[in-house]
Amino acid sequence: MAHPYEQIAEHYRTKIRDGDLSPGDRLPSIKDLSTEHGVATATIRNALSWLQVEGYVVTTHRGTFVAERPKGGASARDRLARTARTGSLFARGETARVTFAGLYLPPLYVAELFDLDPGDQLIRREYVTGKGQHRLMLAVDWYPSTFGNVPDIFSTSPAKADSVLERIAETTGRRVASGRDAMHGRNADEREARLLGVAVGSPILAGAHEWADDQGLICYGEWCLPTDLTIGYEYTL
Repeated sequence: MAHPYEQIAEHYRTKIRDGDLSPGDRLPSIKDLSTEHGVATATIRNALSWLQVEGYVVTTHRGTFVAERPKGGASARDRLARTARTGSLFARGETARVTFAGLYLPPLYVAELFDLDPGDQLIRREYVTGKGQHRLMLAVDWYPSTFGNVPDIFSTSPAKADSVLERIAETTGRRVASGRDAMHGRNADEREARLLGVAVGSPILAGAHEWADDQGLICYGEWCLPTDLTIGYEYTL
């Protein structure tokens, strides 16, 4: 079971990621937080220390404030869990700008993942997520072409960018049941740098995910994000 300070830290991580707390918002005093959560002031200090190290908050002589640069939890595992919980790939306050949605001839390694014949196409969706003016993630998702009748799958409307898996489940009955992540650090190429708003060659965290059900692969995706964002996992040993 998580320690109280870990639970409190995660409570405020979630509020910041979901937009309930905005950059610049001031948190209550340590004494008030201690009373609110029914714990010792030392527990609150430990929780705030974790949040400060992770970049979620800053502490000054005037108090503790939500950091100006919002954090993003962009891993496939994090977003898959959010999808199962809320039906949305993105947290509240996050938006997505779809830069491409259509049929596309995939690279050979992606075609092999879907067991395609030569020349077969997949549905490709490329999008950039953000919060305010900050760009959080560039992602490309691939879906079987048989999902072409799924509403919104070819949409480039930001309002509908977060509903693809939900629409797939509603239309086809196929729901993601398992996933696998891989990630590594590397430098941004010209396209990634342009869409993320960073310099070419900047260090980024890049990853890939495979989401499937018992019938096979539903989605293969690749994503990358700037180094000043945080990915977190929870697990029990």
